[in-house]
Amino acid sequence: MTDRRFIGEKLHPVAGSCETERMALGEPGLPQSFRWRGETVEVISVTRRWRSTGRCRHGSPEQYVRRHWFEVQTRRHGTLTVYFERQARRGGDPHRWWVFSLQGRSDTRVSPG
Repeated sequence: MTDRRFIGEKLHPVAGSCETERMALGEPGLPQSFRWRGETVEVISVTRRWRSTGRCRHGSPEQYVRRHWFEVQTRRHGTLTVYFERQARRGGDPHRWWVFSLQGRSDTRVSPG
């Protein structure tokens, strides 16, 4: 049995592990490994990619990409939904990569970091 749990925590990409071919297209390069909760998480495969958009924040009717989303299979944690924020959050937080949710076996133990 599987369940999906909201996580909402920062990811820290491992240097040199990003998909450079995507970066050449102007998209974020998904890290193939990153640090999360004190350990290295390895991405095995990408199941889905999509984008979310939002209106211009200065009154224009134009739509802008706000987040790039990825559903990934990992070696130890099942399926993670992660996203990249195109703009840094207000307040000076430079982190752009986040874990949105985790889907794994119901007996998977995930302790907060």
